[in-house]
Amino acid sequence: MTPTKIIIDTDPGQDDAAAIMLALASPELDVLGITAVAGNVPLALTERNARIVTEICGRADIAVYAGADKPLSRKLVTAEHVHGKTGLDGVDLFEPARAIEELHAVDFIIETLRSEPAGTVTLCPLGPLTNIAMAIERAPDVIGRIKQIVLMGGGFFEGGNITPSAEFNIYVDPEAAKIVFGAGVPITMMPLDVTHKVLTTRVRVERLRANGNRASVVMADMLEFFERFDEEKYGTDGGPLHDPTVIAWLLDPGMFAGRHCNVEIETGSDLTLGATVVDWWKVTGRAENAFVVRDVDADRFFDLLIERLGRL
Repeated sequence: MTPTKIIIDTDPGQDDAAAIMLALASPELDVLGITAVAGNVPLALTERNARIVTEICGRADIAVYAGADKPLSRKLVTAEHVHGKTGLDGVDLFEPARAIEELHAVDFIIETLRSEPAGTVTLCPLGPLTNIAMAIERAPDVIGRIKQIVLMGGGFFEGGNITPSAEFNIYVDPEAAKIVFGAGVPITMMPLDVTHKVLTTRVRVERLRANGNRASVVMADMLEFFERFDEEKYGTDGGPLHDPTVIAWLLDPGMFAGRHCNVEIETGSDLTLGATVVDWWKVTGRAENAFVVRDVDADRFFDLLIERLGRL
């Protein structure tokens, strides 16, 4: 089977790192490049973190491109309170050997979509949607060339995690999210409703560490730092491992369940800015524009993640 070509757009973040590791450990996926965006921490750190993760995986052949350093029209909001000052707190970091690419991330996305056969490249945004929206706005001819967008973002029955109604990735750049959800590209959305069901319990982290290889041990250390915030917030054993659900969907969609819905992005209200208004019960009559995932077999998800990271 021909591997699925993907571009990972990311703002690492420990859970972003886990998603990158899962992708790089999976022969079913061909990672054409990684594009960084400002989000969990500023761009100078997210692009560096992405390069660090590729080297931890022994995949310094994967090029990393720096993209937007702020949202389309708003001041950047970051999440050091969750991810630490570096974005990857919990482990000793290092200066990656491979330099950041000179080409801007948005230009890389556009050039790749134009050069690869139409309908063969999947975009995997794990952070704010700024880079993706910029590519769509700058080069509308690429819209029809995108196979699909599988993204982590939003929430509906679960509410928000940065405000009562908004999930962080969408809240940081709601205008970008509005562009992406309105572009007409097939979208699969991994909201908090599903990511809050994949918890990094102590047993699961210990299983990951028991792999013994560098990537697994590093990720176990990261998760022990990362989960502390959500454990206190939600009172759970472990925290949600949001971003790897995007990659797991591409590898084993049968572990997930959801439905096609209309999703609109709130950009005008101070109270609910960044809310993803999901018409789950189809009461509006608005056209469906996303497959919204709600459920997951969490044990199957972690079995996949732990097995794959053990290959690195």
